[in-house]
Amino acid sequence: MKLNAAFSLLSSLACALAVPAPRTAKHHVKPAYFVLAGDSTTALQNSGGGGWGAGFLNDTLRSPASGKNYGHNGRTTVSFRAGGDWGEVLDEVESHKNSNEVFVTIQFGHNDQKPAANISLAEYSANLAQFVTDVRTAGGQPILVTPLTRRAFSGNPPRIVENLADQRNATIAVAQSLHSRYVDLNLASTNYCNAIGPAASWVYNLNDTANDTTHLNDYGSVVFGRIVSDLMVEKYDDIKFWTKPNATLTYELDHGIPA
Repeated sequence: MKLNAAFSLLSSLACALAVPAPRTAKHHVKPAYFVLAGDSTTALQNSGGGGWGAGFLNDTLRSPASGKNYGHNGRTTVSFRAGGDWGEVLDEVESHKNSNEVFVTIQFGHNDQKPAANISLAEYSANLAQFVTDVRTAGGQPILVTPLTRRAFSGNPPRIVENLADQRNATIAVAQSLHSRYVDLNLASTNYCNAIGPAASWVYNLNDTANDTTHLNDYGSVVFGRIVSDLMVEKYDDIKFWTKPNATLTYELDHGIPA
């Protein structure tokens, strides 16, 4: 009996002093997947438009992060839904939510503000709010983006004509009211264009002329796509993890140097 008791005591001490075996399972981080929703200032470069989307997806993301651009020329917050684009965005979220952390950028305003669209600021705001709700319901993370500035100047010294201020303010108000992520591309792009001036800003024009100061050429997409990326990185650590830095371009953007 004494032998058994001693053996039991030794066994108990051994268990108490034993170091637990290391866990072999590792926390699985799902790669980011970005779905871009918007008008021509998000869309791929083509004869009728071009935005920041291609530069963002192709030049700022670190593999295996990826995404798809659903930007569509001429779309408003109404026609993007009515024409079926929004349904495709939500389908994209559904198909990737199990394998990826899905982020949906939402940027409108350029066409919503036009009289022909007949969309009030209140309706614009309500449409953005519904987009946010839809993305969350589908299993994604919405990121509202204030509209890219137009690169039209006025005055002496020349300054950007801030004709999207109402849409910028409405977008931010919606994001704050719904506790949604957002980035202020309008302010950042306005500040950068003011810093470098008209001639340097027009280098990014789609057709290399001063006539189209709305759409971006291929390099303009890289530059303003980097602005979007840097804005996200500044605010959201989980997105920073999936971002491939470009220290030179970021320095130029931060210091108002023509890129």
